[in-house]
Amino acid sequence: MLAQPFIAVENCKEEIKFYQSVFGGEVVVLRKQGDTVLNADLHVEGTTLKFADTAAAKPMTKGDYVRVFLKIDTEAAFRRIYGELAVNGIVQTEMYEAPFNGLLAIVTDRNGVCWVLSFYRE
Repeated sequence: MLAQPFIAVENCKEEIKFYQSVFGGEVVVLRKQGDTVLNADLHVEGTTLKFADTAAAKPMTKGDYVRVFLKIDTEAAFRRIYGELAVNGIVQTEMYEAPFNGLLAIVTDRNGVCWVLSFYRE
């Protein structure tokens, strides 16, 4: 399992440049809509910081802008983790087939930790 921060910001296109100026690294734009960058990664020293524009991530409150991104190795593990985090939690985005040939879901657990769960098929 791989855990990475998933950070929602207003104006991802500009803010990722700020974080790059702070941390260095390489920006990889993952998804755009016109001139708006919806998702981008910042690769820094062997790790990845994941960014999303608030238009894509739709955080509920300003304090909900940081989430933990989990890249889960198997579909069975994804479904198990999704189910367990949802118990006494809040499903923000139901599990769905994502455009990257995998599964995606967003769940806030019983402790208020927001998890972005992903499973990538080979």
